[in-house]
Amino acid sequence: MRAFLAPLAFGALLAAPVSAAPLPADLATRIDGSMREWAQANQVPGLTWGIVKRGEGLVHSGVSGLADVTSGRPVEPDTRFRIASMTKAFTALTLYDLAAEGKLRLDDRLAVHVPEVAGWGDGLTVTDLVHHMAGFVTDDPWGDRQTPLPEADFTGLLKAGVPFTRATGLTHEYSNLGYALLGRTIRNVSGQPFEAEIARRRFQPLGMTSTTFNVADVPRAKLATGWRWEDGTWKAEPEMGPGTFGAMGGVITTGPDYARWIDHLLSAWPGQIGETGPRVTVRSLLRGEGSPRRVMRPTMAANSPCSIAVVYGGGLRVGDDCTMGRVAFHGGGYPGYGSHMIIAPESGWGIFVLTNRTYAGPSAPAWDALIAMHDAGLVRTDVVPLSPALAQLVIPVHKALTSGSVGSMAPAVNLLMDRDAAHRNADIAAIKARAGNCPTPPGVRAMGALEGEYLWNCERGMVIAYALLAPTPMAQVQALEWRWQPAPAKP
Repeated sequence: MRAFLAPLAFGALLAAPVSAAPLPADLATRIDGSMREWAQANQVPGLTWGIVKRGEGLVHSGVSGLADVTSGRPVEPDTRFRIASMTKAFTALTLYDLAAEGKLRLDDRLAVHVPEVAGWGDGLTVTDLVHHMAGFVTDDPWGDRQTPLPEADFTGLLKAGVPFTRATGLTHEYSNLGYALLGRTIRNVSGQPFEAEIARRRFQPLGMTSTTFNVADVPRAKLATGWRWEDGTWKAEPEMGPGTFGAMGGVITTGPDYARWIDHLLSAWPGQIGETGPRVTVRSLLRGEGSPRRVMRPTMAANSPCSIAVVYGGGLRVGDDCTMGRVAFHGGGYPGYGSHMIIAPESGWGIFVLTNRTYAGPSAPAWDALIAMHDAGLVRTDVVPLSPALAQLVIPVHKALTSGSVGSMAPAVNLLMDRDAAHRNADIAAIKARAGNCPTPPGVRAMGALEGEYLWNCERGMVIAYALLAPTPMAQVQALEWRWQPAPAKP
C-alpha cells in the first residue's frame, strides 16, 4: 500500500489500515491445521509455530506433538528448540554492529582478525564469509557435527589450512565453516566469546531470557529433545554442547523468544531517507552478494508455482516473491531439529516454525501460512510517505489533464525532447475522450519521494498519470505517462 493525498471525493480509493491481532478465526484455524497436517505427513514428533506482526509481536502461535518421545512430554509454548542455521542472522548482525562501531571493516582481509588463515586464506575478506562467497565447499551436514569443537582444535584446523572448492568471490557456496570463522572474528575483535557478545547485543536487549547457546542451561523439562525417523521409528539424536561452530547453528530458543527477534528485524522497516543508526544496520542483513539463484517457492499446494531469484544476505536468503514482493527467509537443519523462518519486511509480517526432527525442513507450512495471509488481504506493502515534491504537483498535473496541455507542468530538460508538447497534448486528449469529465483533483500514490501515480475518479473510469521526477533541487518532471482504467461493469 502506498501513500495517498486525496480530497473527500477520492475516498473510495483509500485503503483502511489492517488490524493485525488476532488473526481472523477461520484463517488461524486453517494455518494451525496445515501445520499439524505437515507434521503428521513428515513424521515430526513435535513443533511450535508463530506469526509476528511488526510492533505487535506474536499475534498467533500454536504447538503440537511431543517435546520428548520417550516420556510422552508434550510441546508447550515455552518448550525450547535448537534453531540450527537460523543462528547465522544473530552472528551476522553482531558482526555488522562491530563494523558500524568502527571495530572492523567488512572488506577487511580475514587474516587481519583471524591470523591462523594467513598463508592459505590471504585473499579472503570478512564479507566473503558473510555471503558464503569464500569458495569453501558446501559442508552440510559435516558442519553440524562440528558444533562442540573446542577452540584449540579449531585453531589447529585453521593452521593446517582449509581446501577450496572454487575461486573466492565466484558464487554462493553455503559454508558453516565460514560462519564459524565469523564467530572467531567476533571473539577476536570484541575480546569476548562470540556467545557472550551475541547474547549481550541480541538476547539481553530483546528480553530473550530463555535463549542460549548451551544445552546444559536448559531445564530438561523445557527441552525439545532431538529425534530422527529411521526404520519406522523415532531414534534419539545425541545432544551436542557448545563449541566454536556454534556461531553457525548453536542457538536454542522458545517460540515467544524467537518472536521477539522477528519483531526486532521487522522494526527496521519502513526505511527513511537520510536515516542512520541501528535500524539501518538491521536492514543491511538484506543486502546480498553474488548472482541470484532461482528457487521454487516452498509450498504444500500443487497449484502454486513461483520461482524466486535469491541472493544470500547476512544470515538470510533474500528474494522477490512473485506475489508477495520482497521476502527474507532461512532454514535450520540439524541432527534432531529442523526450522524455518520468513519475513515480508515491507509488509511487517513474519512466520517461524520450529521442530524436533532431524532436517525436518518446515519451509512449506511456513510459506503456506504467509500465502494464506496474503490471499486474505493481510500482507500489504507499507505506506510510502507522500513527499512535498509529489504533493506540490497535484494542481499542475490536474491542470494539465483538464486543460489538455502539458504547459502547466515543470518539465525537466529531457521531457519535451523525448516527446514534444504536441504529442503529449494528444496523449491527454485521447485519455480524456475515453474517461470523460474528471472534475476533482487527483489522489497521489507515492512509490518513492520522487516517483508516484496521480489518480482521478472520472466520468467513465479512472485516469492514472505516472510521474517520475528528476534528481534536481526543484521538482521537475522527467517522465510522464498516462493510462485509462475503465469503470467496473455494473451487475
